[in-house]
Amino acid sequence: MRKAKPKKRYILPDPKFKDTLVTKFVNYLMVDGKKSIAYSIFYDAVELVEKRTGENGLETWKKALSNIMPSVEVKSRRVGGATFQVPTEVRPGRKTSLGIKWMIMFARKRGEKTMMERLAGEIIAASKGEGAAVKKKDDTHRMADANKAFSHFRF
Repeated sequence: MRKAKPKKRYILPDPKFKDTLVTKFVNYLMVDGKKSIAYSIFYDAVELVEKRTGENGLETWKKALSNIMPSVEVKSRRVGGATFQVPTEVRPGRKTSLGIKWMIMFARKRGEKTMMERLAGEIIAASKGEGAAVKKKDDTHRMADANKAFSHFRF
């Protein structure tokens, strides 16, 4: 066990939209410390979303992220030699980080040529309630629902 709880690190808002959630997203998107490239990928993707949908790109991205964020998940719990998948509520910080991770992971797996196009495609799909990241959230919820019988093992 650790002595003290680690201090929460606060991140600065991004230069264009003045939003800390955008900075958090870009930090997850960044590869090899190339933050300026990550920012340009994100901003170009948001612009492409605006062009394709005709709506506000940032609002579409936030809607997509809220469609991806899970509210329940399963955690493994050992009880008397057996391992049970216990459904638990997801705390808000983990909810956003899971949503961000899933959006980026499934954007990277898409077939478009550039990361900007992949991310834009995933944002548009997720805002409509479809796409691989939303399917992942639905699978997580389905798994939690199927294991509802073990919810009394909650810690």
